[in-house]
Amino acid sequence: MSALTQTQPHYFIPSPSRHPAMLAFSMLLVIFGASRWVNGAGWAGWLVLAGLLFWAWVLFQWFRDSVGESEGGLYSKRIDVSFRWSMSWFIFSEVMFFSAFFGALFYMRVITLPTLGGLDSAVLWPDFKAVWPSAAPGYTASPGKTIEAFATMGPWPIPTINTLLLLSSGVTLTIAHHALIANRRARAVTWMWFTVLLGILFLSLQAYEYFHAYSELNLKLSSGPYGSTFYMLTGFHGFHVLVGMLMLLFITIRLMRGHFTPERHFGFEGAAWYWHFVDVVWLGLYIVVYWL
Repeated sequence: MSALTQTQPHYFIPSPSRHPAMLAFSMLLVIFGASRWVNGAGWAGWLVLAGLLFWAWVLFQWFRDSVGESEGGLYSKRIDVSFRWSMSWFIFSEVMFFSAFFGALFYMRVITLPTLGGLDSAVLWPDFKAVWPSAAPGYTASPGKTIEAFATMGPWPIPTINTLLLLSSGVTLTIAHHALIANRRARAVTWMWFTVLLGILFLSLQAYEYFHAYSELNLKLSSGPYGSTFYMLTGFHGFHVLVGMLMLLFITIRLMRGHFTPERHFGFEGAAWYWHFVDVVWLGLYIVVYWL
């Protein structure tokens, strides 16, 4: 926030806004449309699309108003502190979100799989072998041959390249941050564009990885516990990379428009916190999903 002052009151009370009601209506369209879509109503897909577009339009207006309030000097240091606490708790909730999926993977591999391979289960599934990953029918979790044979996804080359891309993006983002602190705006903008580009490259390679996995490895969401956890973990992480990349893109545009100062730039810092969190999650995912 570039216009924080000591003279503003501790708490900023915004004027009555239409945005919450409009956002709730857009979510109603999405939820109602999705409920009808999964039940075979073809028109409902268009309703979901309309709801998402309306949702994006409302968010654009809402954030535009918030940016205007910040640049207009309406936020005090106390508001800055509240933003920092809010972003911290949001990232904590994301930590718990991914912890649930990592925990599910741990439970399946360390607890469920050995239990199913024990003597008690041998009578029901004599051909079952408690090994990970479940790569072939009759070999692991599919003695009834309900799961088609598939190949697993190794760490090379795309996952390793994506790891280098994300680690590099953390470096470029840090360089941009220090450039902003030094009041070198042009340098900050340049390194921010490098960071956004690295995020786009990551998403492009992950899209190709999914295409390769589905078409050539026959690895699908229905490919047993391995397939479901692979796509859930990497897919949700990819969605978070997309969100983080969009955040950094908008911050870069704001930098180009003269927003933020070396002293007050939490909008930049909040996006950077989120991006570094995404980097850390990927490192854990890279080790657990692709190597172990």
